[in-house]
Amino acid sequence: MRLVDLTLPIEKEQKGRPTADLDRWTITRGQSRYVANVYHFRHDSMAGTYLDFPGHIEHTDDGAEAADFPLEKLYRMPATVIRLDCAGGTGKVHAGKLAAACPGTFQGEAVILNALGGRRFDEVAFRSVYLGADAAEWLIDGGARLFVSDVYESDEDPQGVFQAFFAAGVLTVCQPINLDKLTSPKVKLTVLPLRFAGVTQLPCRIVAELEDT
Repeated sequence: MRLVDLTLPIEKEQKGRPTADLDRWTITRGQSRYVANVYHFRHDSMAGTYLDFPGHIEHTDDGAEAADFPLEKLYRMPATVIRLDCAGGTGKVHAGKLAAACPGTFQGEAVILNALGGRRFDEVAFRSVYLGADAAEWLIDGGARLFVSDVYESDEDPQGVFQAFFAAGVLTVCQPINLDKLTSPKVKLTVLPLRFAGVTQLPCRIVAELEDT
């Protein structure tokens, strides 16, 4: 068994300000005296790799949130890996391209799309590779309920993919890394956000488990 961490770390700064302010507390316990480091976190919900529940868009909110979402739907989920090698500027990825690259029917309800090959999502022009509306519908019709991808929407040619996913109850993971290290077409996927009450978008840790070959 081999683990691949797909999580982009939260950087020390976001938008020019620290994401974790250090507060040093002096603690006295009997004869012992020490300084404890306590952190005050300050970043938005799209820091690092992050998970979207349908409620990230208000009109598709189905009541799911980070605090009470069933753990079994996030832990060691059987997942299908679809691999492409799109260069920056390639444009729209259609359903036919996904279908041709898909290794058979979906294994479970999780799907991982590595559209950019060995390129990270931030190593190509922003949103210059994106899913077509038909690709989103193909994933939904195929049974995807948890989708991890290095490409999603376009700003110049909007496809409404997030609205489609969330209306169908599909959770999305954005800004993953190391997708090119998933050499198996089938993996087990774990996505773990903190249990924030009332929150529908937040950073997460995401790990893929590959069987030894």
